[in-house]
Amino acid sequence: MSVLVFAETSEGKFKKSAFEVTSYGKKVAEQLSTNVVVLTINSNEPTLLYAYGAEKILNVSNDDLKIFNAKIVANIIKQAAEKESSQVVIIDSNTNGLYLASTVAVNLNAGYASNVVALPSETTPFTVKRKVFSNKAFSNTLITTDIKVIGLAKNSFGLVENSVSGTVEEFSPSIIESALASESIEQTTGKVTIADADIVVSGGRGLKGPENWGMIEELAEVLGAATACSKPVSDLGWRPHSEHVGQTGKPVASNLYIAVGISGAIQHLAGVNSSKVKVVINTDPEAPFFKAADYGIVGDAFEVVPKLIEKLKDFKANNA
Repeated sequence: MSVLVFAETSEGKFKKSAFEVTSYGKKVAEQLSTNVVVLTINSNEPTLLYAYGAEKILNVSNDDLKIFNAKIVANIIKQAAEKESSQVVIIDSNTNGLYLASTVAVNLNAGYASNVVALPSETTPFTVKRKVFSNKAFSNTLITTDIKVIGLAKNSFGLVENSVSGTVEEFSPSIIESALASESIEQTTGKVTIADADIVVSGGRGLKGPENWGMIEELAEVLGAATACSKPVSDLGWRPHSEHVGQTGKPVASNLYIAVGISGAIQHLAGVNSSKVKVVINTDPEAPFFKAADYGIVGDAFEVVPKLIEKLKDFKANNA
């Protein structure tokens, strides 16, 4: 019996979520008095997971798997779970993970709980706390199947160092054929992605046009943040759809979310509600976002943001 964790990579490097799910998996294994096994695909440095409790790492090296295909990866996870007699399988609840985990659950005839935010409160019966109703409430969910699949919500558990002396085993599963076609697209490099960002700076129609996006990018650069936008902005073509965040775009669970010129439509608020600290800058004091924000600035973004950038640069220079 074991706990199996899937640690996702991008271009050979672990995503931040890989360390979080490994940290979580180690603690679940301790609760069940068993060991944790981590599965990863095409990792350049699998031993980095030792620091977060990975006692055994199954590393799959296969160039045909460089492009993500949920059906193929789900089958690999199934084979790893069967090989290690895994009772619990843990996967990140990111965009890939939501698609992947449900497929894994079907493959293993397992119960599946998504958006889990804490360690099991009980193991008999197996009970987990998860976010529901667009992150507006919590549910204590029982999983009664022999095998359980858990989708861990981003930034819900954190990175917990628990250094061990682990082992790496090269795993060569059979690769199934898939009717799903996957293709590679050119990705932006050198910038923080929304999925991995601790800080997100997002702009809305209050910026009045794409020509004014320079200050959003500059603020993000100073903070080491990702840039994002509201749905109307991407619909207008001011920014690419890949930057659209919200319930109908990419969900955000950053430590800090800064909304500039975004009024706060319900779909947008639902998609960013998991962020730990939310800051809004808007000229309209009645904007809905102020009711959801932790901090708010009523003011013109074209005056507030440049001053904020200036103060942040001064702070960094004085604390270098």
